[in-house]
Amino acid sequence: MTRNNRAAPTLPALSAIVPSMGPTVVKPRTKTHTKTERPPLYKVILLNDDFTPREFVVEVLKAVFRMNKERAFHVMLTAHQRGVCVIAVYTRDVAETKAKEATDLGRSKGYPLFFTTEPEE
Repeated sequence: MTRNNRAAPTLPALSAIVPSMGPTVVKPRTKTHTKTERPPLYKVILLNDDFTPREFVVEVLKAVFRMNKERAFHVMLTAHQRGVCVIAVYTRDVAETKAKEATDLGRSKGYPLFFTTEPEE
């Protein structure tokens, strides 16, 4: 048996077979969380008048805004002295409903009691 002096076939370089794709970039997986935005808030405001009895205003505040007697008296007195008083802060629908309910209670008894709403700043 004679040996062949042939060199073993060489394989071409890997870069010649697979074209260069550049460096591999690994991006971290991120999860997006949707964040629910809070609804805008509205102030319910009591406007003072010279005709509605103080006791009636206190009763309306207790009934509609669920205040105790002392808190309702303090709010009524603030509105009487300053002309207006912020009663509470709610979402728009709740604020408008409560303001209308309280105003309607005054109107049903013949008083010009008036509550209004405006956006919270």
